[in-house]
Amino acid sequence: MHEASPRRRYRSIFLSDVHLGTRGCRSDFLVDFLKKVECERLYLVGDIVDGWRLKKSWYWDSDHDEVIRLVLRMARHGTEVIYIPGNHDEMFRDWLGLEVAGVKLAREAEHEAADGRRFLVIHGDEFDGVIRYAKVLAHLGDWAYDWALVLNRWFNAGRRRFGYPYWSLSQWLKRQVKEAVKAIDRFETALATEAKRRGLDGVICGHIHHAEMREVAGVLYMNDGDWVESCSALVEHADGRFELVDWVQENRLSFARTPRRAAAATAIEPAA
Repeated sequence: MHEASPRRRYRSIFLSDVHLGTRGCRSDFLVDFLKKVECERLYLVGDIVDGWRLKKSWYWDSDHDEVIRLVLRMARHGTEVIYIPGNHDEMFRDWLGLEVAGVKLAREAEHEAADGRRFLVIHGDEFDGVIRYAKVLAHLGDWAYDWALVLNRWFNAGRRRFGYPYWSLSQWLKRQVKEAVKAIDRFETALATEAKRRGLDGVICGHIHHAEMREVAGVLYMNDGDWVESCSALVEHADGRFELVDWVQENRLSFARTPRRAAAATAIEPAA
């Protein structure tokens, strides 16, 4: 028998945009990641649970349960877990300042890296003009995005049948839209500018499902991505070095050989 690989040890891990409660959530990939890592501090940077979707229809499977169980186990075993709610899980913003089962809820955080650099940690929806000023448009965009994810599931079901690994059709489509690229650039600039205004060395955020790490406006902008499209995490090593981990790319062969299991799921669709 092969011995289990040792867990990867990080100083900090940043995850966002898991969207538990949606069929597009790759909770199976996230479970695999959480089982293979450990850290001193775990930041949940918003949209972990998708309250918008759960209000419309209920969907929850065993992998969703396992994600929650693994996070709570990390908290019990000494990992400091900070949950910063986003716009999709804004219902938890009523609990800011509380600690629930070892998970601390905060509007934002300031993270000090091992090398002394300081970073604003924030979901980022406050800097998205559509979310802030036109919430109805945001919900319409959410509806269109859900349809893109439906196509994505069928597309990847076909790829699995032919032995190809997971590939995000919805992410590829988004990158082809010029206006989406412009919106991402505006979002990155706004957040980087805010971090600079506060005298910080950079910002760590989520929200736009676009993993990135680059200098913007003279500070380090880092987006940890998501677990619907890119399936990525931002990690900090013991020396303060940051790295974006693309979990699907790293495990592309094993994921190609192991189709997503038919989890025991409950789904309740709204009445017509």
